Formats: sequence, C-alpha cells, structure tokens
Amino acid sequence: MEPSAGKHRVIFVTDGDDIARKAVEKAVSNIGGRCISASAGNPTPISGQQLIDLVKKANHDPVVVMVDDKGSCRKGKGEEVLEYVAQHPDIEVIGVLAVASNTESIEGIHVDYAVTKNKEVVDVPVDKCGNPAYNNDALMGDTVDVLNELEDVIPVVVGIGDIGKMEGKDSAYKGAEITTKALELVIKNWEAQQCDHNNTTI
Repeated sequence: MEPSAGKHRVIFVTDGDDIARKAVEKAVSNIGGRCISASAGNPTPISGQQLIDLVKKANHDPVVVMVDDKGSCRKGKGEEVLEYVAQHPDIEVIGVLAVASNTESIEGIHVDYAVTKNKEVVDVPVDKCGNPAYNNDALMGDTVDVLNELEDVIPVVVGIGDIGKMEGKDSAYKGAEITTKALELVIKNWEAQQCDHNNTTI
C-alpha cells in the first residue's frame, strides 16, 4: 500500500515484549508491511510524537506498531501512545490486534473477530492461550481499555492470544502464523470497506 492523501495507514498491536516483537516482525515481513521495532518495549519506550515521526519515515503501508502497558490495569504508557497516535490527523488506523492477557480489574474490549491458536477465525474473544472464550463478552488485556474510547477511528478490532507464544504455535521461528493471519484479517477488512465506499460513491 502507498500512503494516501498524506495519511499513513497503521495497525496497532497491543503487546510489546521481546517475544512479541520477534513474532510481529516476522508477521509483518510475511504481509509485506513495515514494522516499527522501536515501538516495542514493556512498557512502550517512546512517546506518541516520536512514534508518529517514525511512522512517517516508512516508505509504504501498512505500518505496524506495538504498544504495551506492562500489565497495568490503569491507562499506562502504551494506551497513552495508542490514543495519541490513533487521533493524529496524519494517521489512518486500519485496525488493531487486541492481545489477551490475565490482567484483572479492567473493562476489556469487544472484538469484531478473533484468531485462535489453531488459526481459526471466530466471532468471540480468545484468552491468553489463544482458546475461544465463549463465556466472555469482552477480550481482557492490559492495553485494550482505551480502544473503547476510540471506536470512531478504529474500523476493526481482531482479538489474539499471547503473541509469539500460544504453546509455541505463534513462534517467530515457526513463521508467526497466528499473528500473520490476524494482520491479514485486518487488511482484508480494510480492503472490503474501501470497495464498499467506492461502490457508494460511483
């Protein structure tokens, strides 16, 4: 994808530890995108403006960035950066991979889809291990509550288990297939929305 109208298309991943970073880097390579590795960290090590500057240097889209609250149940550094970048006028968010964790005392986020540890697409949340959470209405994760405040700028939320893990099935060394599937789902959804928009403007 080439940036359109000066906007850069961004996908957020709400995890940033070292294992997740390696899996995200592999998955982004698989889809032909650009990964901002400097956004990885636990918690997120850079500011929203610093991340914007790095996104603008990417030569094509989609640009995948990582945000992480390091397990905080409050609005932490990762959510602050996500909130800042998602609302920036030079950014078009095309989707979010909402990563499940065992964080307690949070609201959670309703997902549009989720990808299980077996690469199945489901319409319910998943847990940290990548299993469908049929008894839960929301996906629970430490960097997801802020997504409820950004519904107007985030077209799709895809749930996923602990990136790079899930019993080794999402390991970077095995191709990060689950994360790749989730990113492909975001892109497919965005492309479908573009087709719908074009059809209504003809």
